[in-house]
Amino acid sequence: MNKEGYIKKEDRKKILLLCDDIRAHSGVAHMGRELVANTAHRYNWVNLGGSVKHPDEGKRFDLSQSTNDLMGMEDASVYIYPISGYGSPEVLRGLIKAEKADAVFIITDPRYWTWLFEMESEIRTQVPIIYLNIWDNYPAPIYNKTFYESCDALLGISKQTVNINKLVLGEKGDNKLIEYVPHGVDPNTFRPLTKEELEDKEYLSFVEKMKKEKDIDFVVLYNSRNIRRKQVPDTILAFKHFVDRLPKGKKEKTLLLLHTQPVDDNGTDLNAVIDLLAPASQGYNIHFTYGNLAPVQMNWLYSMADVSILLSSNEGWGLSLTESLVSGTPFIANVTGGMQDQMRFVMDGKWMELNEEIPSNHRRTVTQHGVWAFPVYPSSISIVGSPITPYIWDDRCQPEDAADRLTEVYELSKEERTARGTAGMEWATGSEAGFTSVIMGQRIIDNIDKLFSTWTPRERFELVLAGDLEEKNIKHNILY
Repeated sequence: MNKEGYIKKEDRKKILLLCDDIRAHSGVAHMGRELVANTAHRYNWVNLGGSVKHPDEGKRFDLSQSTNDLMGMEDASVYIYPISGYGSPEVLRGLIKAEKADAVFIITDPRYWTWLFEMESEIRTQVPIIYLNIWDNYPAPIYNKTFYESCDALLGISKQTVNINKLVLGEKGDNKLIEYVPHGVDPNTFRPLTKEELEDKEYLSFVEKMKKEKDIDFVVLYNSRNIRRKQVPDTILAFKHFVDRLPKGKKEKTLLLLHTQPVDDNGTDLNAVIDLLAPASQGYNIHFTYGNLAPVQMNWLYSMADVSILLSSNEGWGLSLTESLVSGTPFIANVTGGMQDQMRFVMDGKWMELNEEIPSNHRRTVTQHGVWAFPVYPSSISIVGSPITPYIWDDRCQPEDAADRLTEVYELSKEERTARGTAGMEWATGSEAGFTSVIMGQRIIDNIDKLFSTWTPRERFELVLAGDLEEKNIKHNILY
């Protein structure tokens, strides 16, 4: 059975996807995999699949049949060329020629693609460059301007990213396709469990294992990496503050479940943090679960949780919030980056849009939001940076404020938490938000088709009138 919009394999455009190996477990790989699967009826895909040191480098893998099986197709065309890193000019030139690619599609941080942007004039005389891009925070990164100028289509994962693309490019964005394409997860994988599934022995056994067979009646789930900007120690401290407010006999029935690596060089030693702040010997329940769980087990994590939490000081999107939403579990999150989209802040009766006057809601400009979201507003907004990313806001919320939100959720009845989670699921999977892989795939199709219908090859040479250097100042308010 062919999906709506199906095109025969021999008539499809072929797109060269540059990102993580789509068989891997990173967030980029996960989105790349969903993107390919949900558009395979419309395009043929070739993935130059990156990894730090790829064990399969030099090989070529055919994922066509597995894509057919997954999507109910008969003629998918999906191939992977594994590579260490993300590629090189020589590799890209060879693949465009060998595979007769019709477009180059890239995902992840622009700094990984500096070599590609440096050869954009060569590539874009042959095929367009499409960039599914994201940026964590303001001020608008003028240092990214040449990267954005090198693309024909900029598909922004968050409303913030779309606004940043437009602010940075200015008039140079007028001849580019700039559209909102948020992340989407598979609603068949992440979904509320039925009554029968909640009573299934295998599920109940899993829950007991996560709780270590303790009498737990309130579960807080953290599901993300142990890296600095995710503020995992602040999450642990917020949980401690929340638990310390509970009467005797209630404290021992709460659990913070951390689905993350206990120790990571990019983060910290969380075991040491727990020993300092909330040790088991004093009645705190903080358990780890890590490693690659099966998709059904990931859904079980959200199903057993009363609320999920993510306090990142910088976050382009926050995929665990999307998974929580689609699973019907409310969340607590810091108001920053793309996490704001998922809270559905409301201005003038509509889902809030961002512009140069109000580029972010991290200053608590708007307080009305979806009932499934329990926002924590930053108490500190400071400029940080590095030589290659000289400035970006770092939005830090206080653990005490996050503890207030935990208390707010805890004091709701189980029925009210379920109702709020259900409202979030219905919105997230509906047409307005569309945070599902199917809707994401259709948005990708709509925009790629629009690009192909209007794209013209770049001229081989461009005459530039020499003059004063352009001022590299921001295009939006610092105070708002």
